Amino acid sequence: MAIKYWDIRTIDPAAPQRLCEELGLPALAGEVLCARGYDTPEKAQAFLQEDAAFGDPFSFRDMDKAVERVSAAIENFERIAVYGDYDCDGVTSTALLYSYLETVGADVLYYIPDREGEGYGMNCGAVDRLAEQDVSLIITVDNGISAKEEIAYAASLGIDVVVTDHHQPPEELPPAVAVVDPHRADCPSGAHNLSGVGVAFQLICALEGDDGGEMLDYYGDLVTIGLIGDVMELTGQCRALVKRGLSRLGESERPGIQALLEVAGIAPRTITATSVAFGLVPRINAAGRLGETEAALRLLLTDDPEEAAALAQQLEEDNRTRKEIEQGILREAESLLARNPQLLYRRVLVLSGKGWHHGVIGIVCARLVEKHGKPCILIAEEGEEARGSGRSVEGFSLIGAIAGCKEHLLRYGGHTMAAGLSLAAKDIPAFAAAIEEQAREMCPLMPPYALHVDRVLDPSRLTVGEFAGLSCLEPFGSGNEYPLFALSRLRLEQVIPMGGGKHLRLRLSKDGNGVFAVYFGMAPEKFPYQVGDVLDFVATIDRNYYNGECRLSVKIKDIRLSSLNQKKLCNGRAFYDAYRRGEELPIEKRHVTPSREDVAVVYRYVRGQRNLILDYDLLYSRLVSKEINYCKMRIILDILEELGLVDRRGDGTLSLAPASGKVDLGSSAILKNLQG
Repeated sequence: MAIKYWDIRTIDPAAPQRLCEELGLPALAGEVLCARGYDTPEKAQAFLQEDAAFGDPFSFRDMDKAVERVSAAIENFERIAVYGDYDCDGVTSTALLYSYLETVGADVLYYIPDREGEGYGMNCGAVDRLAEQDVSLIITVDNGISAKEEIAYAASLGIDVVVTDHHQPPEELPPAVAVVDPHRADCPSGAHNLSGVGVAFQLICALEGDDGGEMLDYYGDLVTIGLIGDVMELTGQCRALVKRGLSRLGESERPGIQALLEVAGIAPRTITATSVAFGLVPRINAAGRLGETEAALRLLLTDDPEEAAALAQQLEEDNRTRKEIEQGILREAESLLARNPQLLYRRVLVLSGKGWHHGVIGIVCARLVEKHGKPCILIAEEGEEARGSGRSVEGFSLIGAIAGCKEHLLRYGGHTMAAGLSLAAKDIPAFAAAIEEQAREMCPLMPPYALHVDRVLDPSRLTVGEFAGLSCLEPFGSGNEYPLFALSRLRLEQVIPMGGGKHLRLRLSKDGNGVFAVYFGMAPEKFPYQVGDVLDFVATIDRNYYNGECRLSVKIKDIRLSSLNQKKLCNGRAFYDAYRRGEELPIEKRHVTPSREDVAVVYRYVRGQRNLILDYDLLYSRLVSKEINYCKMRIILDILEELGLVDRRGDGTLSLAPASGKVDLGSSAILKNLQG
C-alpha cells in the first residue's frame, strides 16, 4: 500500500488561545478549528452555531409554484406519485414526502425505478404506468432536473410534474410546473449543500408554513440519514439539520429505524454521523445496489415492528451479500493488475470485467484509489454495453478528464471526485487510452493521495479528558471530517495480532509515554516494520466505552519510518511511473541512472534480508541514507530482476533468486538503454 502524502496544517500559535478564551472552547477543539481556517472567534462561532437557521423554504426559486400545485392536489384529492431514487438519499426522500402527504390526507403512491432495468431518474415507461393508475401529479425527489423529455411526455398525458432535486441543472430546465433545485442559477437560497432529502424537507416546511423546527421533530431521523448518506458537506444549514436530527434519531418512532439500529449494533448513546454513515447507510444502499430498493423503503414506512424486524434482517443479509460481491470484484481487479503490472504506472487506472455488479463497483474504486494512490475507473461489461464508476484524488478533476473523452462515451456525469459513465464495450480500450492522454495534459505530475492532518501531537496529550473536548465539533463527516492527528518519532515496542490475524495492535513509546494503536486490515505477515523501528503515524483518536469504562481508541490510517522525506518519495514515484510509461522524464536521465555501486548497495541490502516484504516505499526509506532516490531504486530492482538476481513473488515478498554464477551488470538492457 502506497504511503500517502501528509498535508500537515499550520496555524498561528496564538489563535487557538484566543478562541478558547472568547468562546470557552477546549484547547484541542480550538486548535482543530484554527487548522481548518476557523481561526477567529467570528468564524468559529459561525461554524459552531448549533441553532443555525434551517433556511427559509420560500427562498428557493419556484417553491411558491410547487406549494400552490401540491396544495391544490391535496385539496382536490388528486392522485399524487412521489418519484424517487434507489440510493439512500432517494429512499429517505421518498419516505419523507410520502409519509407527509399520507399524514395530511393526500391520495399518494410512490415509485422508485429499478436500478438494473430502468436506471436512474424518470423514464417514459414509468410515466405510462403512473398514468394507468390515474396519477395527475408527479413530485420528483432526488431526481428530475435532467428529465426534459420525460416531463414533456408526462405533460402530453395530462400529468403535471413538480421537480425537487439537488443535482446540477442542464442549460435548459425541464418543462415542469415548478423546478425546485438550489443549484439553479437563479435560485437565491444558497443551500448548495442540501441533498435530495434536504430539498424535499424544505418543500414540506413550505407546505406547512414551518421554519423547520417542528417538522424536524417529525422527520429529522429521515433527513439526517439521507444527508449523511449522500455525503453532503456538514457545514451551515446542513450541519444544523444533521446535528438536530442526530439527537432525535435514537428516539425515532419509526419501527424500521429502530430495527435498523438494532441489526447494525448501534446503541442510542453511540449514534453519531460516523455510525450512521457506516452502520445505517450501507444497509439501506445495499437494497438498491442489489435491486431490492422497495425493501428499504417499506422498512422506513412500516408501522409494524415485526415487519420492520424482518425487513431489517433482509437488509442485513443484502449488505452481507454486497460485501461478498465487492470482495470478489476487488480480488478480480487486483488480479488484473498483477497480470498486467504495466497498468499500475498509468495516471488513471482503468479496469473492466464481465459479470461485475454495477451497483458496487464504485465502492471497489474507492478502495483501489486508497491502496494505489491514483484515480481509478472500474467498468462493468454487460454484453455490448458497459457501465463504469470512478473515484479520484484531490487535485485531479475526474469529471473534467472524462468530459474530454466524451466522443468515446454514451453518457457520463458526476463531479471532481466521483463520476459515472456508460459506453460501448468495444470502446473501452479507446476510452482508457483517451483518458490517460487527458490526464497527461491536465496533470503532467499527478497529485498524490493526501491525508489532511489537523495537528501533530505529543503522546503525553493522549488522555480521555483532552479528547472529550472534540465533541463540540460534531457532527463529523464530509466538509467536517473527523480530525486526523500525527504522532512522530515513536519506537515500535510490540506487534500483537488481533481479530484472528486480520488486524494488528501496536505498542509504541516516546519519552516514557506508551501508546497502543490499532491497525485495521493489516495482517501480521504483511506488516513491514520491525520492533525497534522509529515511526511516525497518522491516526483518528476517539473515546470508546468498554465495560463501562471510557478509553481512547487510536486507529492508524498511515504509518512510515521517521526518516522518510515525503516530497522526495512522491516525486520519485511520479518520475518512475513516467519512466515506465516511456515518457520523457521531468528530470535529467543521469539522476536516475544507477552506478555499479548503487546497484551493489541495493543488492547487498536485499541479500541481508530474509523474505523481505516488498514495500517499495519502505525499502526507499531504509535506503535513504545511501542517497539513492526512489526512481533510481525502482530501476535498480528492475535491473536485478532482469539479471535473475531477485524474485518478486506473488505473495508480496522480495527475495534472492537461486545463485547461477557470476552476473555481468553490463549485460542489462535496462541499464544500456538508460546510458545510451
